[in-house]
Amino acid sequence: QVQLVESGGGLVQAGDSLRLSCAASGLTFSMYAMGWFRQAPGKERVLVATISWTGGSTYYADSVKGRFTISRDNAKKTVYLQMNSLKPDDTGVYYCAVDRSYRTVLPMGWNEYDYWGQGTQVTVSS
Repeated sequence: QVQLVESGGGLVQAGDSLRLSCAASGLTFSMYAMGWFRQAPGKERVLVATISWTGGSTYYADSVKGRFTISRDNAKKTVYLQMNSLKPDDTGVYYCAVDRSYRTVLPMGWNEYDYWGQGTQVTVSS
């Protein structure tokens, strides 16, 4: 079955960096777009970044542009989120997700993704 396992979260100070990883299994990883979402306490899950199956197209939420970088290694079946210059507003549970629909545009909505990881907590202190 499809499994997505996130890792790399933690407690850091504002200005620090973290790299999240999401290891996939049970699917042909190289064929599908992947996304990272964040859910802060009491708030809805929001898209942070998404990447096409080739890695050639990416999208970032305005709040993370210039600070976060999404990338993928199809040989390792892993997608990454490099987070630099972290801010307290970046705090939340980060989830990776896969869109297996072969759509021609990047998936932007949470309901366009069909499998999710369990999440990894990122806490940024001021």
